Amino acid sequence: MTKSELIDALVASYPQFATRDMDIAVKTILDAMTLSLAQGHRIEIRGFGSFSLSQRAPRVGRNPRTGEMVEVVGKRVPHFKAGKELREKVDEEFKKLINPIITEDSWVS
Repeated sequence: MTKSELIDALVASYPQFATRDMDIAVKTILDAMTLSLAQGHRIEIRGFGSFSLSQRAPRVGRNPRTGEMVEVVGKRVPHFKAGKELREKVDEEFKKLINPIITEDSWVS
């Protein structure tokens, strides 16, 4: 789902809000989350998951085009860990898609 698809879905669920207003709301939330992570803070959304930063160590890499060894600097990268409720919901929906529901009528004796 893209950001514009999310906005469209929210507008469909909440028709009292204009698309422009929903766009501003989504952008404001994402900007606040981005700023918080950039400042080194952890974000926790109960039932959904948490966002934090992981530190990548500096390393020696290789330029695939030239084969030349290059030094890659260390950096901080965002990391998302899904919450228990999100994991359970995703697993439940996945099982519905993969495993058809077997009723007593479908059992063969």
